[in-house]
Amino acid sequence: MAHGHDHGHEQGHGHGHGHAHEHAKDMDWSQMIPHLERGAEVYAPLYTEALSWLRASRPGGTGLIVDAGAGPGAISLQLATAFPDARIIAADPEEALLARATERFAAAGLADRTGTLRVELPDTVDELPDADLIWAARSLHHVGDQRAAIAALADRLNPGGTLALVEGGLPLRSLPRDFGFGRPGLETRADAIEDEWFDAMRRSLPGAEQHVEDWPALLTAAGLKGARSRTFLLDLPAPLSAAGREMLVDMWQRRRGVFEEALAADDIAALDRLLDPEDELGLHRREDVFLLVAHTVHIAVKG
Repeated sequence: MAHGHDHGHEQGHGHGHGHAHEHAKDMDWSQMIPHLERGAEVYAPLYTEALSWLRASRPGGTGLIVDAGAGPGAISLQLATAFPDARIIAADPEEALLARATERFAAAGLADRTGTLRVELPDTVDELPDADLIWAARSLHHVGDQRAAIAALADRLNPGGTLALVEGGLPLRSLPRDFGFGRPGLETRADAIEDEWFDAMRRSLPGAEQHVEDWPALLTAAGLKGARSRTFLLDLPAPLSAAGREMLVDMWQRRRGVFEEALAADDIAALDRLLDPEDELGLHRREDVFLLVAHTVHIAVKG
C-alpha cells in the first residue's frame, strides 16, 4: 500500500508521489515528508470539497474512519475536520510517515481522537479495525490484485459503512500548450510516457492481476451497494502560490528522471530549460503557470 496523498504524478492516473521513484524498497520516506505535505496543502481545496460530498452521503453517524495509505496524515487531518465526531486511524506501511502523522495530530490538538497503525495492503489488512468509513486515496493502484484489495477493505466495514476510493480523473495541466520554446504539446507527450511507465509499474507488482478499472463495478463485486462516482476539480489559476509553484517544479524534476530515455532530445532540452531557475521562461519565474487537475472519488456502502 503506497501513500495515497502523494502528489507528484498527478497525471492521467493522478497517482500521487510522482511515480518515477515510489516503488524503491530502500527509499527514505522521511525525506519525502515535505514533498507529500506540500502536495496535500496545494490539493486541500479539492479534498475539502470531496470530503464535504462524502459527509453528505453518510447521513448517519460515523464513529471510526480509517485512512488507508495515509502517508504523513495530511488528509487524515482533513477527515478529522470533515467528520468532527469520528475517531481517525491513519494506516500506512511506513513508520517514518506514521511518526510524522502522530506529530501532526498532536500539533492540531487531535491526539485524543486519532491514532496510527502500520498496515501493508493487502497482506495485513486484517489488522485494520472495523470502520464506518475507509478512505483509500491513490493507494489501491500500488497493489497487484486491486479486486482482492477492495474485497479485503470491504470486509473491514461495519454494516452501513462506506468504502471511498480515489482513483482516476484527468491529467494535470500547468502550462500553455505553446509555452514559448520547444515543440508545443510537451505535457501531452509526457502523459503518454507516464501511461507506459504506470502500466509497467502495475505489471511488476507482486500478484499483479489485470482487471477492468471500472471502480464502481469492482466495489459492487465486493458486495457493496449503491456504488457511484464524482469527480472534483482543482483549479488554481496563475499566479500560483509559492507552494503550488514548488510542487510543480518538484513534479517536473521527478519526471525528468523518468523521461531521459523516452522523450525526444528537443523535448529534454525544453524540459531542462523549464527547470532552470535562472531562465525567465522557466517554471521558477514565469507568471503563467497554473494547476488544473481532476480526481475521481468512487463510493459504495456495505448493506
